[in-house]
Amino acid sequence: MEKSEFVALLRGINVGGKNLIKMTELKACFETLGFKNVRTYIQSGNVLFSADESDQARLASQLEDALSKSFNYQSRVVVRSDEEMKAIVAHAPKDFGSDPATYRYDVIFLKEPLTSAEAMKSVKTKEGVDQAFAGNGVLYFSRLNSKAGQSHLSRIITMPVYQSMTIRNWNTTTKLLDMMEAVNR
Repeated sequence: MEKSEFVALLRGINVGGKNLIKMTELKACFETLGFKNVRTYIQSGNVLFSADESDQARLASQLEDALSKSFNYQSRVVVRSDEEMKAIVAHAPKDFGSDPATYRYDVIFLKEPLTSAEAMKSVKTKEGVDQAFAGNGVLYFSRLNSKAGQSHLSRIITMPVYQSMTIRNWNTTTKLLDMMEAVNR
């Protein structure tokens, strides 16, 4: 059976001095579970790996259990395949990510069963500052750099729905896809 490429996006590690996990220990935890080609990217909980398993809900559950036990915190993980990451980048709104001098761009990854239609009901934007767009399993969010302090994105972390989301900036999202594609070259 051919292995599939995935990225696990961990919520709430190495943020504000909480849930501190060294990337070498995180990588070792994934390898202990039998995953191959494990790599991490930056300290915010991005782990790329190959697996025989193709059921992403099962992978997420397995990872959450192992991470919670290994690192003594309530782990929440969003798993995306390389094909899904390609689609997320390819189907971003027109010009999304193209003007980083003016806008900050983020991708809000949604943990099933949360849908983008449901999530959009909770994500508020401030006119003239923020824009949010629904995608397949994600929301695309941009805000003016010059008015970032007025952005409503920070309000989302106080909402219950935030427990089913994890946010990555556009550069991280595209870098993760590049790293996944490099394995298949």
